[in-house]
Amino acid sequence: MRVVIADDAVLLREGIVRLLTENGHEVVAAVGDGTALVEAVVAHQPDVSIVDVRMPPSHTDEGLRAAVEARRLVPRTPILVLSQYVEVSYADDLLATVKPTGGTAGGGIGYLLKDRVAAIDDFLDAVRRVANGGTVLDPEVVGQLLVRRRRDDPLRGLTPREREVLGLMAEGRSNTAIARALVVSDGAVEKHVRNIFTKLQLPPDEEQHRRVLAVLAYLQG
Repeated sequence: MRVVIADDAVLLREGIVRLLTENGHEVVAAVGDGTALVEAVVAHQPDVSIVDVRMPPSHTDEGLRAAVEARRLVPRTPILVLSQYVEVSYADDLLATVKPTGGTAGGGIGYLLKDRVAAIDDFLDAVRRVANGGTVLDPEVVGQLLVRRRRDDPLRGLTPREREVLGLMAEGRSNTAIARALVVSDGAVEKHVRNIFTKLQLPPDEEQHRRVLAVLAYLQG
């Protein structure tokens, strides 16, 4: 994969560069601020960008704002946010860029917390899944986003089990992984997923497209 990295912490940035390079990926740009991130995404159109939230000049939410801008200028460009913090407002804005335009779903989105990434292989797998158009969200991020749920809940028709399945989908888990977590069969999970798509009025389409839209309904409902 061709990767852009944006993090103002030099040691961490260079560590990610080395990790990705050693695993066969090409880092086409490694930058330390939001403006440079947007420029790098426009110039290189990478397979995925790995972005910190708090960068110069104010060290608040520049990374997320830059990621939203990058998605506006280069629609569908996959973004994996890797941060110590959950910035709920701009995380919502970033997730909103996944909504389909002209019938086409947006590219992959991820949001992981640095201190909760337990294994290098898990991190590399998350990078790959986001690059392939998937959605990967830390459970803590999911929890904070759900606090903002509106009263008009589009998920009100789901059963408790279907909500549980959808919550695990929001963490980026496959049907097989969900089945393991819930100790049920793959077929049972597939049935729940079909019911979720039906109840959320997501018509037959490419599978990844519908999974992303279902997760968005879960997080933004």
